[in-house]
Amino acid sequence: MKYRKLGQTCLTVSELGFGTWGIGGNAYGQVDDNESKKALKAAFTSGINFYDTANLYGNGHSEELLGEVFAGRRDEVIIATKGGTLPHTTFDMPQDFSSRHIKEALVGSLKRLKTDYIDLYLLHSPKIVDIERNADLLNTLEASKKEGKILAYGVSARTPDDAMRAIDKFGFNVVEVNFNLIDQRALGNGLFERARKDKLGLIIRTPLTFGFLTGKLHGDETFVGTDHRSNWPKDQLKRWGQAHQLFSFLYKGKNRTPAQAALRYCLDYEAVSTVIPGMINIHEVDENVASSGMSSLTVEEIDLIKHIYKEKEAEFYDRSFQKVKPNEAS
Repeated sequence: MKYRKLGQTCLTVSELGFGTWGIGGNAYGQVDDNESKKALKAAFTSGINFYDTANLYGNGHSEELLGEVFAGRRDEVIIATKGGTLPHTTFDMPQDFSSRHIKEALVGSLKRLKTDYIDLYLLHSPKIVDIERNADLLNTLEASKKEGKILAYGVSARTPDDAMRAIDKFGFNVVEVNFNLIDQRALGNGLFERARKDKLGLIIRTPLTFGFLTGKLHGDETFVGTDHRSNWPKDQLKRWGQAHQLFSFLYKGKNRTPAQAALRYCLDYEAVSTVIPGMINIHEVDENVASSGMSSLTVEEIDLIKHIYKEKEAEFYDRSFQKVKPNEAS
């Protein structure tokens, strides 16, 4: 495992982190807590020290799992959690970014994580106007930092454009955004270059597009209950399920799986601090961790990826059916 500085913070994180949305149990179907704990322990043994969670994931359950698994070795891991987005099951996201709520959310997260500090606290998918209208919000984050409750803070942005606005308007120096083979908006809007130039912490979420870039889903699956993928139209899921085939030159005849190729693509950008795929069992941990030790993609491969994306971008993310922006957070 390789490690990178998280921007200008005091934190050094594994370049491959562990996204815990799935193990919360209410976003990707039912999971087995025992398997989740084994996965967390295997990740730690493999060198992963960065764990990304939120009070939203399983209504705090993923935080509880982290608190249990890492009790007694808290100083050996770096935990990022989030607050501000309230429980929901559709694309409509109720939120509360008032200072009062964030203070209460932070207290709850500390309790579930069984810790007296959080390494990185992120505002969870706020609209820029929500930050503007809550005048005391940034002061609350600063006060929590001075009190030692958090070591650093930032924003998990709805979109790469929101991330840029958060940096410009409020001076955030750690941002979390979507980025993967079929969602390169963060590259196109200049965020990667900004992060590299200004030494910002850049956390990449959804590197596997909700599991569809692993090659293990085909887009004709039926997602039920609170699985967030049930909100997307069937034709969108089908396009995602077929997307990995467009990049088969990255793994066919080569010592990479589709998931490893997708992760390697994200890792190859100097601006990236860490990439946080979701993992729910030991097999996924082993497969994903191996990507850190693999050779970088070639210039020719990167160029072909960009060419394919330019041709297919509109198909990858057709959101014309939506009246409400989707929850892009993970």
